[in-house]
Amino acid sequence: MNELWDASARTPENIKNDTQITQVPISKLHAFEGHPYKVLDNEEMDSLTESIRENGVLMPVLVRPLENMPGEYEIIAGHRRVHAAQNAGLETVPAFVHAIDRDAASILLVDSNLHREHILPSEKAFAYKLKLEAIKHQGVASRQVVGKSESADSISDTESGRTVQRYIRLTYLGPKLLDLVDQGRIAFSVGVELSYLDEDAQAYIAEIAERDDITPSYSQASRMHGIIRVMNDSITREQIEAIMSEAKPNQRETVKIRADRLREVLPSGVEGEQAEEFILKACDYYRKHLQRQRDAR
Repeated sequence: MNELWDASARTPENIKNDTQITQVPISKLHAFEGHPYKVLDNEEMDSLTESIRENGVLMPVLVRPLENMPGEYEIIAGHRRVHAAQNAGLETVPAFVHAIDRDAASILLVDSNLHREHILPSEKAFAYKLKLEAIKHQGVASRQVVGKSESADSISDTESGRTVQRYIRLTYLGPKLLDLVDQGRIAFSVGVELSYLDEDAQAYIAEIAERDDITPSYSQASRMHGIIRVMNDSITREQIEAIMSEAKPNQRETVKIRADRLREVLPSGVEGEQAEEFILKACDYYRKHLQRQRDAR
């Protein structure tokens, strides 16, 4: 075996900051604190795990030595590969080790992942925020004055500073609404408008979305944002309910039944599509029952 890929050939204690590949124990690796990219146990992860089980980790991860923690490393690029390697039963992974500070590592972490084909709006939002904070901190550390818009303009090579700032607004969304943005049920522009509402207002909108299976349009979200902007005050639940209950263009007519009322009449364990089928059959049975009563008269 090539020495650079042999776990016994080098130990973390004598790793040098160079471009050589070194095997690092997974137990010595730590996730980058606050990193924005999700590591999910899904089909894609299963596929990566199987590939690593058969072929090993073909692309080395990038790590940095942790300050005041000898022999311990923070992952800059490769969180998914490390997780898959661990799932595959590996004890070490090949790595490049770079002795760089937290700010430089934050910028490198963001830039090394933004090219991914599938990146969620929430991931991009927190990535942009992480990079922006790192750039600002570098400016302060070097006693340079870094303006907000100037920093945002330097975040992405493909998106404007304005777009970057709009993505960063998504980090002010509560987890339930942000998850709806990731699912595509709430549009990016709608999420930006809702991000200006306070925590209670956002929680209530998420509650209505779950209860009634509806989400606000851009017009509705903009009006809710406008209320707090013009009145310089929080929006009430009554105002949210009134706006959310308005019929939207091309919205299909729906019948709303509270979940707790359904649970009182549905058999135990019946949910989802089964519940819908049960309700339709029950309604059809009752319709026929009423028809028989009318015919009997």
